[in-house]
Amino acid sequence: MTNLFITVTTKVVTPILFLVLLAPTVSAQEENQPPQEEFFEGRIETILEETENYQKLEILITNGLRRNEKIEIEVGGEFQRVGQVKYKVGDKVVVSSLGYITDFVRQRPLVWLFAIFVVLVMLIGRFWGTTSLLGMGISFLVIFKIILPQILAGHDPVLITILGSLLIIPATFYLSHGFNRKTTVAIGGTLISLVIAGLLSKIFVELTHLTGYASDEASFLRMMKGGAVNIKGLLLAGMIVGVLGVLDDITVAQAAVVEQLRQANPNLRPGELFNRAMKVGQDHIASMVNTLVLVYTGASLPLLLLFVNNPQPFSQIINYEIIAGEIVRTLVGSIALILAVPTTTFLSVNFGRPRS
Repeated sequence: MTNLFITVTTKVVTPILFLVLLAPTVSAQEENQPPQEEFFEGRIETILEETENYQKLEILITNGLRRNEKIEIEVGGEFQRVGQVKYKVGDKVVVSSLGYITDFVRQRPLVWLFAIFVVLVMLIGRFWGTTSLLGMGISFLVIFKIILPQILAGHDPVLITILGSLLIIPATFYLSHGFNRKTTVAIGGTLISLVIAGLLSKIFVELTHLTGYASDEASFLRMMKGGAVNIKGLLLAGMIVGVLGVLDDITVAQAAVVEQLRQANPNLRPGELFNRAMKVGQDHIASMVNTLVLVYTGASLPLLLLFVNNPQPFSQIINYEIIAGEIVRTLVGSIALILAVPTTTFLSVNFGRPRS
């Protein structure tokens, strides 16, 4: 039965994930309105000319209606952009019909990396690893098919994200950890912590006057969609999703600690059981908070480098919205993680207790 379930799950997981993660987004176009600009994949066949800041390339188109056609494209020169790369023969690139290279073709290494991830999860995680892949697929489907379309349609990002989380949390938790008391308690602790994170995000985004326009992506989205998207709400929604991604680990682990302590000594009183579990939870808090800070720091490393040896005092630097936003995001996530430990422990001790 287990082998059959794994086989069926695998056949379901892989198509879902590849469709969601790897399928290109195609813009809807009217039948009589062909696109002004098309993009093709190509391979650099020859470097016709090359100087320190300039290259003239011969590129073979490898897909689409112009397949096997050779074109010449110049890069660099007088108007060389910052970070202009040097292309080599054999490089696979994306070419615009307007005559310039937009980027490298990256699908194949991404597919290989994803395949390595899936294989390792299934080999080492076995049954629950395989079902967790299905849970991950459901998460992406909810995000890409429900949350993002509803936000783009102009609905409140915070409300939509919370409602989407109500679909994601039970599905991913039960598929990853099974239908049992431990998982149910972890879901309860996660939901409570998520509500607290949402409230904190709302309060401190208002108190710090964050607008959500600190990133270029937000400004571009505003320009493209006009007033249809609530950018501040989108900032809040992003904070909630970020917290959701790390709550799974700490709530399930804490519920499992209580479960194991109870099994090791069924005679432990609720108070003593809570205290023993919290001793483990305190170590978990220390490691998870540090992990969260490092994750956010790593994501913002180019930004932080701009402020090294900056003549402005630290008190002024943290007033920049792009910095203040990351501080709020990190601290809200850390507070939610800290509170998840006693919350989940309390629920596990008091509502997960087997009836005598």
